[in-house]
Amino acid sequence: MDWVQALVLGIVQGLTEFLPISSTAHLRVVPELLGWNDPGAEFSAVIQLGTLGAVMLYFWQDVLQLSRAALESIWKREPLGTPKSRMAWGIAAGTVPIVVLGLSFKDFIKMEARELWVIGIALIVLAVFLYLAERRSPRNRQIGQLSLLQIQWIGLTQALALIPGCSRSGSTIMGGLMVGLNREAAARFSFLLGLPVIFGSGLYELKELMEIGISTDGYFNLIVGILASFVVGYLSIELLLRFLRRHGTFVFVIYRIVLGTGILLFLV
Repeated sequence: MDWVQALVLGIVQGLTEFLPISSTAHLRVVPELLGWNDPGAEFSAVIQLGTLGAVMLYFWQDVLQLSRAALESIWKREPLGTPKSRMAWGIAAGTVPIVVLGLSFKDFIKMEARELWVIGIALIVLAVFLYLAERRSPRNRQIGQLSLLQIQWIGLTQALALIPGCSRSGSTIMGGLMVGLNREAAARFSFLLGLPVIFGSGLYELKELMEIGISTDGYFNLIVGILASFVVGYLSIELLLRFLRRHGTFVFVIYRIVLGTGILLFLV
């Protein structure tokens, strides 16, 4: 790809990473529509480092507090001693399912799961479950009220994001709604829970790309994509939080169904 394609895909990544509409699906569909080659799972994962930076900048106070709480709990040998330390270690434990499953099925995820028919079906199926979670959730809890078991449940739903089209933010917002979080709290927790996953997958795929071999132009394109996803991702965080304060997830449900149906019809 050239730098223009990397820029466009970085913008797409930044716009879709935090919205519950699947960045992976869009990074697969947009090149298909424009007649470009599939950028591959590696490129898609590496440019997520830009959105990782956006989350860390936007939620730097939360990240600092959770990191400090985790370190203090180690020093005092009381990992669950405070609400913040319980949250920090809960996020760490909630990351385990997606890491284990991701490493176990990495070849399938990179190849067969990126088929457009898989993405189309995943978009529609998760849209239905997101709608049901929205309708049935009492939406009366804040993040600090989550138990370790509830955090683990959200961590399990995050593993659905390994299927292109499901959406990491979509599946974790769905999981948050299922345990009673209000919409904004579910989105905020989705961002925090995703930090270890995005960081780990981005570095892992970057290592694989470096082992395969990247040209100077390839590195430049990666940097362009990462910077674009950082800037646009930061703006999209605020956009989503403001939207969810006043509206529900229904518009995203409709969008997912329309996009998924369009993909399946395109393949007929």
